[in-house]
Amino acid sequence: MTTTSKDVTSSTGGARVAVQRFGTFLSGMIMPLIPALIAWGIFTAFFIEKGWTPNDQLATIVGPFIHYLLPVLIAYLGGHLVYAVRGGVVGAIATFGVIAGSDYLIAQVNLTLPADNQLGEINMFIGAMIMAPLAAWTMKQLDKLWDGKIKAGFEMLVNMFSAGIWGFVMAIVGFYPLAFLINGLMNVLSTAVNFLVDTGLLPLTSILIEPAKVLFLNNAINHGVLTPLGIQQAADSDTGGSILFLLEANPGPGVGLLLAFTFFGLGAARASAPGAAIIQFFGGIHEVYFPYALMKPTLILALIGGGMTGVTTNLLLGGQLRAPAAPGSILAVLAQVADNRYFAVILSVVLSAAVTFLISAIILRASRKRDLLAEGDAFSAAISKTSANKGKSSAALDALRASDGRDREAVREAEEAVDRLETEEETGGALGGGIVATKQIQNVVFACDAGMGSSAMGASVLRNKFKKAGLADVTVTNKAIANLDPSADLVITQAQLTDRARKQTPGSIHVSVDNFMNSPKYDEVVELVRDQHDDK
Repeated sequence: MTTTSKDVTSSTGGARVAVQRFGTFLSGMIMPLIPALIAWGIFTAFFIEKGWTPNDQLATIVGPFIHYLLPVLIAYLGGHLVYAVRGGVVGAIATFGVIAGSDYLIAQVNLTLPADNQLGEINMFIGAMIMAPLAAWTMKQLDKLWDGKIKAGFEMLVNMFSAGIWGFVMAIVGFYPLAFLINGLMNVLSTAVNFLVDTGLLPLTSILIEPAKVLFLNNAINHGVLTPLGIQQAADSDTGGSILFLLEANPGPGVGLLLAFTFFGLGAARASAPGAAIIQFFGGIHEVYFPYALMKPTLILALIGGGMTGVTTNLLLGGQLRAPAAPGSILAVLAQVADNRYFAVILSVVLSAAVTFLISAIILRASRKRDLLAEGDAFSAAISKTSANKGKSSAALDALRASDGRDREAVREAEEAVDRLETEEETGGALGGGIVATKQIQNVVFACDAGMGSSAMGASVLRNKFKKAGLADVTVTNKAIANLDPSADLVITQAQLTDRARKQTPGSIHVSVDNFMNSPKYDEVVELVRDQHDDK
């Protein structure tokens, strides 16, 4: 009941899918919290002692905001992901135990230290991300024990008291063993980051971060480590900022890659690159450049080079952000610059883009003849295979066969033909250009990791196509893969994420695309839905 492109069949499963799923879960706790982080960043920018408009009274909000409100919000979101509102409430209660336990342990250590060398607070972001899901999951398991065994009329009493008592128990667990473990973990991670900064090795993190982004594995790194440590570092820093917020969010490498395709790419990739560059740089949707890197994996070296250049620039010149820049737009980055370090941050973006552009241009130019020949061969093969599948000759195909396959238009048509061909081969040439219609399509859902940037963009594109086709009764929305439910008749994902989406909603029709911004599959979906309406 699905249609897949050639990329899905070759996608790696197992460990990568597991890391993606874990990253998506972490993203579900952090991404909805971004408005609160932005609010905290604004308070910090204006009202602390080194802020734009220092205000001693309003500055008192900054500490409790980051120490209590943000971890508890993370806890509620994490618990809610596991066990809805009930899990969110129990998770928040348990996390408060971790916060109080951490403060108590630090206070005990400070009693033994001189007044001028006291330890600072540890903000329990990682503690909340561990404790809240654990508390919610255990609450869910306990509820299963007496599910259906409570006498009528006592359900509310049991539910309220069981959640309150278990929240109390988990808060005690958080206060003692978990607070001790989280304090130790934060010390280890902070020491490791400080070591990388002090030794000038921080740019090496790009070797891990840039490939992880392209493979949709960045959420586990960004939301699991960089964001919590960055917020802690910003809170403790004299500048009120952290370089860690710029390791993953820098839009420079992505726009550099897309500009290289704009000037030196071929076919559809070259045609779509300028629009993708605008969306990536100003819209902050980094996913749009991933397909360009995946189609020629050696370009990941260009992204690594650009990422390392950006990190090095910020390390040398002190570029920092007050809070995470989400989405990773140049506008969001500039809005969060700490301590007026605009020159360093802007230069880091420019240099990272320039380095990625230059390396990408060299790679694209060096392989241009080979790519042209490959595209020509692929084009010719696509015509022959399509004719064989059709079982009859085609004037259009014969006309295309006369082409030498080397001009840009032919290459673009070849790419589209190959894409259609592979889909038809895997689905038996079914209706709608290869999409198997197993149900009436009324609800189309675009799904990505966070359910925001790229999926929202794709949903907007398809929604406009439905509107132009006069199909106003079809609903098109966007969601995170983790939030997919059986109400989705058709789910559209990027090829690397289709396996996860299929496991989430096996009863839906699944369509894979290489690029949310511009895919021939959208026209196939519109055609399929139109045919269904005509058959009514």
